[in-house]
Amino acid sequence: MSHLPQRKENNCLNCGTEVIGRYCHVCGQENLEPKENFWHLLTHFFYDFTHFDGKFFSTVKYLLIRPGFLSTEYIKGRRQSYLHPIRMYIFTSAFFFILFFWMFKVGKIDFNPSKVRATDTVTLLKMGQVALARADTHKDSVEILEQIEKIKSTIPSKNSKKKNGLNFSVDTVSYKTLAEYDSAQKSLPADQRDNWLEKTIRKKEIQIVEEYKGDRQAFWRDVINNFLHQFPKVFFISLPIFALFLKLLYIRRKQFYYADHAIFTIHLYIFTFIVTLFVFPLLKASEKAPSSIWGWVNLVLSLAWMFYMYKAMRNFYKQGRGKTIVKYILLSLAAFFGLIFLFGIFFTYTILET
Repeated sequence: MSHLPQRKENNCLNCGTEVIGRYCHVCGQENLEPKENFWHLLTHFFYDFTHFDGKFFSTVKYLLIRPGFLSTEYIKGRRQSYLHPIRMYIFTSAFFFILFFWMFKVGKIDFNPSKVRATDTVTLLKMGQVALARADTHKDSVEILEQIEKIKSTIPSKNSKKKNGLNFSVDTVSYKTLAEYDSAQKSLPADQRDNWLEKTIRKKEIQIVEEYKGDRQAFWRDVINNFLHQFPKVFFISLPIFALFLKLLYIRRKQFYYADHAIFTIHLYIFTFIVTLFVFPLLKASEKAPSSIWGWVNLVLSLAWMFYMYKAMRNFYKQGRGKTIVKYILLSLAAFFGLIFLFGIFFTYTILET
């Protein structure tokens, strides 16, 4: 309730309905004087903030110590005393990813050229010249040449690329410009030209080389940083997929609608964000003072998260230990492969968009 004075008129300023009492029975707006000074704005701000703050921490308390309780309360309609799960998800995920992006950012990637496998004939010949220059005897030189010939036979030629499939590489681009590539394609017979997917990949390779001027370290640094910023999207998209897995696992429990599984998933994600926030300081502490104790602490937190998920499923869905354990394992496997699939899609998208 606001501290502003109530209007003497009985018409609602929002919808025009005649108001009986302090609140409009149609739209719910409080019938108050619209003019307010700065002090009223300030007190209203602090009231809303402390109200949100109190709800947030009381909700977090139940979320941490009573797995599955908040989801049960929500589907039973007891919601006024707790922060809405979607609002809580937005708040915790925003705070989580702000801290995540602050802590994890790729600055420099080191590539050791001596460990790079030869992928084309030019690179192979350069490596061969270096090896021959260091050969001590004629026998060593002969052995080096024999090895070069063996490796050369494993490198696919341009004519055999359709048989060996596609390879994405920013290090061995055959064409310097898109115009050169297009000209080369037009000169080939129709049956030997690249298909749509091959053209897309080849043109992207050329664009990357032109933009980064051959600096593959800068390219992969930007790819990884951009990929990290895709994580909020990955988690948000995975949420309804996770809820779908739950729907399939509990398909015989007709009392649970898809929305109920989604609420349970949201609470589980919020718990994951909160627990992971405790891992971040441990990572920083392990950098400052390396010790095996940090590994044990992380292991304990991981086991605690696994136990929490099991208890939440058991408390919310009200099934026995055996069934819950089996469904927990199936859900974990489905979620694991689902996340790998999503990460693969977003990583490919990141490369194409970088």
